[in-house]
Amino acid sequence: MTQVNGALVCGGAGFIGSHLVDRLLVDGHNVEVVDDLSVGSLANLSDARSSGGALRFHHLDIAAPEFSELIALRRPSVIYHLALLPIGATRTNETLRSATLLLAVLEAARRFNVKKVIVALPAGLLYGEVPARQLPVKEGRKSEPMGVAHVMANTLVDLLTVYRESYDVEFTALAMTNVYGKRQRPSDGVVAAFAHAIANNTSPTICGNGRQTRDFLFIDDAVDALARAMTKGGGLVINVGTGQQTSIRDLWSLMGSATTLQEKFETARHGDLQRNAVNTTRARIQLGWSHWTSVSAGVAELLEH
Repeated sequence: MTQVNGALVCGGAGFIGSHLVDRLLVDGHNVEVVDDLSVGSLANLSDARSSGGALRFHHLDIAAPEFSELIALRRPSVIYHLALLPIGATRTNETLRSATLLLAVLEAARRFNVKKVIVALPAGLLYGEVPARQLPVKEGRKSEPMGVAHVMANTLVDLLTVYRESYDVEFTALAMTNVYGKRQRPSDGVVAAFAHAIANNTSPTICGNGRQTRDFLFIDDAVDALARAMTKGGGLVINVGTGQQTSIRDLWSLMGSATTLQEKFETARHGDLQRNAVNTTRARIQLGWSHWTSVSAGVAELLEH
């Protein structure tokens, strides 16, 4: 088991990252946050900064030389990398940059004896389109390349494996489904987009026919898996989701039931998956984790905010 002296969170001012920072501080860890604020926001860390915990923020690009210098100085036991394959990275160069960012982290971990690197990857990109009969999908499924982002997601896992086998840098890769909750930008998830539409009394937009399904995971459940991965799941890709499919139409029926807003439909986006859900047996065995928040409960909590 890894003894943790401190954790560094790359992308810690983002949606998932800031919630993880909150959790790590509650658990009593010293936390360093590295974020270039291109996507994240200092406002996301307001709770963490006022909590009185041991928190330091570094406005820094992971690819910059100063990042390695920071690791040399702080010597964290664990690095969380939550800045890979960001939602909305539509250009090929943005997607390819994820390899550069991961290599920067892995090289720093190798040079300065960081015990473990934990990454979060989008399960949909990792597995691609999965036949209905194979859902919920298990870890290790291979499919034909669906695009640059799909290839890159699998390449990132390969890089982690190489550094583990060649340089003894331990890792856990969490294949996460569609995480939602407060602090999420409307452009980064359909749940957040629907909540934004309700708050602004505007018609929500559904791309395609709305029958496509997603595995919606509440932020608190996702963060619990990340926290557990600190000392568990070494050398593994581990699915983190609910294993349950919810269609986009059913999601809107749930969220918009108290409104008179009518959804509007647009052409389906290129590359959108038709269905997605993951098998979480490995998470239960290796992390002692399973989700506990239903979609209805999670959505209700989000709408309260």
